Amino acid sequence: MSTPSLIPEKYFKTEIKWLMFFRILFSVLLLGSTIVLHLGETATPMEPSLLVLYGFIITIFLISLVYSLLLKRVKKTSSFAFIQIGIDTFFVTLIIFGTGGFLSVFSFLYLVVIIYSSMLLPMRGTMIIAAFCSIQFGFLIEFEYFGILNPFGTDANLLATAYGWNQIFFKLLITMIACFAVAFLSSLLAEQTRITKKELRRMEGHVKRVEKMAAIGEMAAGLAHEIKNPLASLSGSIQLLKEDMRYDPDHDRLMQIILREADRLSSLASNFLLYARPPAGKVEPIKLDRAVLEAAELFEKDGSNNGRITTSKKVSQDVWVSMDPGHLHQILWNLLLNAAEAIDGEGHIGIEMFPLKNKHACVIITDNGCGISKETLTSIFDPFYTTKPNGTGLGLSIVHRILDAYDAWLNVESEPDKGTTVTLNFKQIAPPV
Repeated sequence: MSTPSLIPEKYFKTEIKWLMFFRILFSVLLLGSTIVLHLGETATPMEPSLLVLYGFIITIFLISLVYSLLLKRVKKTSSFAFIQIGIDTFFVTLIIFGTGGFLSVFSFLYLVVIIYSSMLLPMRGTMIIAAFCSIQFGFLIEFEYFGILNPFGTDANLLATAYGWNQIFFKLLITMIACFAVAFLSSLLAEQTRITKKELRRMEGHVKRVEKMAAIGEMAAGLAHEIKNPLASLSGSIQLLKEDMRYDPDHDRLMQIILREADRLSSLASNFLLYARPPAGKVEPIKLDRAVLEAAELFEKDGSNNGRITTSKKVSQDVWVSMDPGHLHQILWNLLLNAAEAIDGEGHIGIEMFPLKNKHACVIITDNGCGISKETLTSIFDPFYTTKPNGTGLGLSIVHRILDAYDAWLNVESEPDKGTTVTLNFKQIAPPV
């Protein structure tokens, strides 16, 4: 049983904690009110039927305590949640058996278990829980009907044996249909909720990055200009001195170092200026599948690749976007190079492009490289943050700023030692006439 891919681990553990809390609260309120109701009908608080309810409440308290102790130690929280919910179905069956069996008012608890299982488990897991509920309820009622099991403290006239088989079958059928119908519908709604929450988290992260980059960009633009002008003067002066001075190997070597480092600083300042204020470019309609395939073809022929990386391409036809072709090529090229640099030795890069329902187009670039840790993933868009020995840390920052200028965005998902997936989202336009 796997964790729903849209629920981050920290949120998943939090939801399990809430499940344990509400299990205790619900059992105390529901079973406690039943005990109070029975005490109003009898003066004996130690009546056997009440002792059963006392036992249920104490058992639920103890097992919830065990769950809370185990939660800190378990690694597969999804399997832990599935086991908890499976045990809950067994407790519901015991409660139904102890409170009247066929005529118990607590049979609706199966639906409650199914609903909260859909909040933690994927649809397949919820359907399995619905099957557990149906099978247990079916066996319970059949055993009661054939006299194998009799609910504790229940009048003989209220047992399933007092009813016809058609009534028994009808209730079983309705209960089973209700279990699977609720499982399907609640899973559908829960999945939509997970998608919405993920989208909101992504948009929140995107807004924070844009605000941070805008603040840095304003400061960086002026700083980059101020750096480039002295560097140009410095390089020009060194060139003049080099021409006028008598040749000396040591002096020449030092001047070459100065010129090389000045050029490097000038290039860095230019990249920083590009990050701070991306040029507007010439916006025009672009056939996205053609642009993606051209970038992939150039990458495959690039000398840095050396044939060590294989690529696979899957693109949809007739998808158009509006932006500067040079900007789009720069974005795709930077992402492909990043993917290649993440692969040590031979590897594979997958490129996929397809239209989305909301008039957007999606480009996905995946690699099977070294991946990115969770700590690093939060900083990859920060200027000058890099894990590469010779990197400047501006590549992804520039890509992000260019995309933002076209009201597009990218998302990065990665696991260490498994690879990275970069998702680009563009606004789709109608094909030009």
